[in-house]
Amino acid sequence: MDYNADHSLQWHVGNHAVPAQLMIKAPAATNFNTNLLHHTSLFHLQGNLPPEEQRMMVNGIRMFTLPAALVYCSPAIYTQAETDTRTALALIRNAADVLGILLEGGHSVIAGRLAGSFRSMGQQRIADDILNAMRAAGYEVRETDPFETQLTAELSFRDRSPYANRIRLLWQQMREQVLAVFPAAPGIPADKAAYLKSIEDAYVNDAYHSLSIERYQVTPELIERVRGGQWNVRGNADDHRERNAMAARGYWLAFQQVENTIKRVLDGENAGAAVDGDHAGWYRELFGPSVTAGILRPSDLAGYRNHQVYIGGSKHVPVDVEGVRDTMPLLFELLEQEPEASVRAVLGHFIFVYIHPYMDGNGRMGRFLMNAMLASGGYPWTVIPVEQREAYMKSLEAASVGGDIKALAGFIAKLVSQTVAGKPAATV
Repeated sequence: MDYNADHSLQWHVGNHAVPAQLMIKAPAATNFNTNLLHHTSLFHLQGNLPPEEQRMMVNGIRMFTLPAALVYCSPAIYTQAETDTRTALALIRNAADVLGILLEGGHSVIAGRLAGSFRSMGQQRIADDILNAMRAAGYEVRETDPFETQLTAELSFRDRSPYANRIRLLWQQMREQVLAVFPAAPGIPADKAAYLKSIEDAYVNDAYHSLSIERYQVTPELIERVRGGQWNVRGNADDHRERNAMAARGYWLAFQQVENTIKRVLDGENAGAAVDGDHAGWYRELFGPSVTAGILRPSDLAGYRNHQVYIGGSKHVPVDVEGVRDTMPLLFELLEQEPEASVRAVLGHFIFVYIHPYMDGNGRMGRFLMNAMLASGGYPWTVIPVEQREAYMKSLEAASVGGDIKALAGFIAKLVSQTVAGKPAATV
């Protein structure tokens, strides 16, 4: 039973990352800690359970309801997990959701903090209703704003799913950190043909490293054979059975589609809109050979996933199936509206893999998206080296679980700068 208000709040807003410590509260507990793998633990806390109307069960975990979590959460969560807290506040439709708990417990300090929180979100009516109801009941309430930063993202207060507002807040929180470390965009090149030729020249190197990051066993020779058309799923039994050849063939087909998208971006089409319209085609090309070979079903090319996925070795849990449908259109809306190519590249890549919209291929698709967005600012096609896979994955984990984009932004910025200087980190 995790009757920890902070954990409950984060669960309600779709932050299902594995916590470092899960608290088990029960009247008969003896206040001891059980260490688990990966630096996690269970703490058995002795204490009374919350009233029945303030608790619920989700996926076998007993937790606070959202209103109770907002009332009982720690003051520190407003600064340590600002995105989660603002997302939770945006799910409250009426002051009555929290007033019953506030009035019954005489929580005047918490009422002032919640009133200030809602007012900082632009929810003036809820803030006023909390203050007026508490004061009418004889409580003295002093309104305070516990947040350290101002809200600039435009949130929706009608969505029942928390994921869309989480993405909006992450984008607001992270974009300045990207701009602080990224080199200025060169701009669309005057010689577009030369730029496209440089993309084509990078293909073998890019395919080798991107596929190797995903644990495929490929060689430059296999990649060249596939690109040269020396691949016949019906006539070559070895290739028919070879998962790696299938992946290389799909990568080549998808790469060509990405290049076609970039051509339109160089000609002035909005990069976010272009990728929004084309990325489903990239995905179909990426896995089409496996369908042709009979390894995958044709229905596997239908589009976004219909099941929950988990990422091996990560504490991050991607958004649920309904959340994918809410957040993918929003991602492309943010890409369309974002004026800085560096932000489009870094946050586009990060948010894509954070959502994890497909059952497979999310890493390759995310790197394709990153390079399409880099092209929109005239940055060169940039390869993430398989030799730096661990640092790359750690930076994604830091952003997904801790909300810290600095490592990923710095990692990509360094690779871009090396490529600009003619000294790319990834070669074969």
